[in-house]
Amino acid sequence: MSKYYFSKELSIDFDNAIQIIKDNLSKIGFGVVSEIDVTNTFKNKLNLDFKKYRILGACHPQTAFKALSVENKIGTMLPCNIIVQELDNGNIEVAAIDPIESMKAVENTELYPLALEIQNILKDFIENKI
Repeated sequence: MSKYYFSKELSIDFDNAIQIIKDNLSKIGFGVVSEIDVTNTFKNKLNLDFKKYRILGACHPQTAFKALSVENKIGTMLPCNIIVQELDNGNIEVAAIDPIESMKAVENTELYPLALEIQNILKDFIENKI
């Protein structure tokens, strides 16, 4: 099975990690268009305790526009999800979807250069910007 994400472990506080990620995403042209607090959702809806876990829906508007222009159903795979979760060791893991892997399900070769562009941006973000 191929790895469908990029990840990095951080030794910082969860809430600080969220803020740093949001701030640094905006510096590279992404906006966080959705945020799901999985921990609170599970507690409020299921009365279950769960580790700190958040899903950030990140959108790169210029590339999203191009992708929707060549494949009108690609919105089902947008935005790019980035997860932030607290690990058992107390560290924070940040992981982002690999757009090349997610685009394999779509048979439109015009999407490949766009997926490659976002893959490079997200991979660099995870490795070097947080």
